Amino acid sequence: MKLKNPLLTVKYFCIVLLFFLSAACNNAEKKNNLSVFRYNESAGISSLDPAFAKNQAIMWPVHQLYNTLVEVDSNLNIVPSLAKSWDISDDNLIFTFHLRTDVVFHDNDAFPSGKGRQLNAEDVVYSLQRITDKTVASPGAWIFNKRVDSADGFKATDDSTFQLKLTKPFHPILGLLSMQYCSMVPKEVVEKYGKEFRRHPCGTGPFRLKEWAEGQALILTKNENYFEQDEYGRRLPYLDAIKISFLDSKATEFLEFQQGRLDFIDDIDASFKDEILTKKGALRKDWIGRIELQKHPYLNIGYLGMLVDSTKEIAKSSPLLNKKIRQAINYGFDRRRMIMYLRNSIGIPAESGFLPAGLPSFDSTIVKGYSYDPEKAKQLLKEAGYPNGNGLPAIKLLTIPQYADMGTYIARELQEIGLNIQVEAVQKSFLLDATAKSEANFFRASWIADYPDAENYLSVFYSKNPSPPNYTRYKNPAFDQLYEKALLEKNDSARFQLYRQADQIAINDAPVVPLWYDMIIHLVHNNINGFTPNGLNLLELRRVQKK
Repeated sequence: MKLKNPLLTVKYFCIVLLFFLSAACNNAEKKNNLSVFRYNESAGISSLDPAFAKNQAIMWPVHQLYNTLVEVDSNLNIVPSLAKSWDISDDNLIFTFHLRTDVVFHDNDAFPSGKGRQLNAEDVVYSLQRITDKTVASPGAWIFNKRVDSADGFKATDDSTFQLKLTKPFHPILGLLSMQYCSMVPKEVVEKYGKEFRRHPCGTGPFRLKEWAEGQALILTKNENYFEQDEYGRRLPYLDAIKISFLDSKATEFLEFQQGRLDFIDDIDASFKDEILTKKGALRKDWIGRIELQKHPYLNIGYLGMLVDSTKEIAKSSPLLNKKIRQAINYGFDRRRMIMYLRNSIGIPAESGFLPAGLPSFDSTIVKGYSYDPEKAKQLLKEAGYPNGNGLPAIKLLTIPQYADMGTYIARELQEIGLNIQVEAVQKSFLLDATAKSEANFFRASWIADYPDAENYLSVFYSKNPSPPNYTRYKNPAFDQLYEKALLEKNDSARFQLYRQADQIAINDAPVVPLWYDMIIHLVHNNINGFTPNGLNLLELRRVQKK
């Protein structure tokens, strides 16, 4: 067959390669009784270099290929990984990590005889310095910005001891070190491949790269030399391989799942939510027994933000500068009804603070937010000088098309108490730009945790932070004092108490309207065991078994 068009030739080659990869994988599975976990990544994967693990699509395979010094367990606690233990100096500035001595990198031609060598402390220094290297241009460079001592921040004191020195105390640094950006990479392999390291990954993780036809399929196979064992002394992982497809159609993805060619689906597309879930968020009768529905708190909050900085030109005549009006909006609509009818009960109505359910510091019995109380909302409008909303100008709410129905719902409810909310759906890039430049008075947003610490959320209100993350330009000295005090606190219980106090101050001032605390939704086939969700929605496959 002769194809004259070079683009068609490439496309034809990819289709043929995908066919052979799939056929080879399927034949190998059947012949050797291999257990292969299959999932689809509709967003595609642009890199397998952890320095560029900026989104979930990349983070998931990176987590299979690499390890970090510490990691997050299913309860969002920081636990050992490559570091078996660590010490913190009395002044909270020096973190000393004691490394495991039984960890080796994947086999690679860059190593003598092609055999993976042992991980050492110099690898940690190199990997973390690489994130801050401007020539690498890692989107994770912010992790250490103004936090790590520029002259003596990363040090290997011997082969199995690494020291991290901070410029000032910042206890959440352990959470930052658990991020995929901070995965360990070997210098000689990175230098061998240069920018092409993105598709020639080499880590210490439970799986290693087998094949990658970009845009078609990616296959990872078990790392036979992986260091972790289960409680019975069996070496992890249990799976033989992972196969990732790249179907960009969610409808096709769902069809593949139905037919058993995918083992799970992350989230449920809005177009077939009602086919699978009841309004109360349970499986419909015809799905019960066929698949498992997994629901778990997700460290993500959907909210409305309000610009509260009177020095900004756009905000000078904004009625949202009045705290009572902001509080009236918070009281003026029914979150529970909204979540049930617009999200099939996927999510928890945000009636506490800004810290979402799932965080260890979350406690709705201590931090009190806003529930539906239209009479209270009307009273607040009256106290603000606008009885029944009389004389109050229209307020424009910016959102993206995906959440326009939610904006419309809120606007209709607020209309009942006298507020005129005009919903305008704009492109996501426009909304992000407008909020970053403080050019939006009222906007829909969300905040997903980078690491499992409340500091990540409260940074949104810290007055010394720019926009982002302080999109509302909120400022309260009492909040700032508690925020800064929490960063110095080693004791978890005491730090959580400070976080809750700060959260309560911010929620009372109401620069935001919390909408819902998000939930992870997984559809999983019944032959998959040991597959459990976590608050960061990180794909954890080390202990998964396929019957």
